[in-house]
Amino acid sequence: MIEPKHSYSLSDTLRELIMDNRQLLMVISRFGISLHHVGCRVSELAECASVHPETFLCVANMISGRPYDATVVDLCSLIDYLKRAHSYFLDFFLPEIRRKLLDAIDFGREPELAPAVMRFFDDYVGEVRRHMNYENDNLFVYVDGLLAGMRDSNFTVGMFAEHHDAVSHKLRRLKDVLIRYAPERNVDKLNSALFDIINCEDDLESHCRVEDEILVPAVRAAEEKISVVKVTGRKPEAVADSGADSALGKREREIIAYVAKGMSNKEIADRLFISVHTVATHRRNICSKLGIHSPAGLTVYAILNGMVDLNDIDL
Repeated sequence: MIEPKHSYSLSDTLRELIMDNRQLLMVISRFGISLHHVGCRVSELAECASVHPETFLCVANMISGRPYDATVVDLCSLIDYLKRAHSYFLDFFLPEIRRKLLDAIDFGREPELAPAVMRFFDDYVGEVRRHMNYENDNLFVYVDGLLAGMRDSNFTVGMFAEHHDAVSHKLRRLKDVLIRYAPERNVDKLNSALFDIINCEDDLESHCRVEDEILVPAVRAAEEKISVVKVTGRKPEAVADSGADSALGKREREIIAYVAKGMSNKEIADRLFISVHTVATHRRNICSKLGIHSPAGLTVYAILNGMVDLNDIDL
């Protein structure tokens, strides 16, 4: 049995680690380690699975809330781990959650909830995809150059770290809306989708922590070892900042928020110092852009996209 609060060690077996924390199953998978090797000790990973043991230990300890040493990380092994994690989220986990949501929410019987939820989820997946593709195409390519002894003058890991945000927070809104406004039908299916959303939220948070607390320091150390800067002329593209409401104007966002709070067109017009006719025109445009035609649907949309606070709304 592994002692609580102690770091995992090279002498521990993978089976012991899984028994201590079942989340490490995903870590093992993302390092490309077969379950056939769960009887191996961590020290044997280089031989049986071509995995750097100290890098595996560092990630496993961090994920499990145990002391870890980020100074011993092998960047090549860590980048392979992160690339596999990206593939898991984009190609399996998020599509699986979408399938479960479609199966759980009856579009015919939930005309307010279903379109807003699915639109929000699809936009969120697009945001995650842009986030991870940016890392694949810029940060990981930059690290490959460092490992080859070249340093790109147009990019530093500090630039990445300054703008790196967790991509899990929007899942919390989706979870809260589904819990509060869940239909009474398909309860088991909806609970299964919620369970995956909660796990995905936790998994994405851990993934971002690995990048912030292990990858970034390791890349900074690699940068310090390379004094010659090679100018490649490549300028990394910024992550596109386009959320679910990117097609909406500022005034339209304000009107959606007021609709969600239960205000009439007259009350909105008085609040914004515009005519009732202008408010009605904005609402028609909003409904056309979003494909949502009821106040209840706009309310769910406003909550999901952070325009109003969930606790201030009664649907």
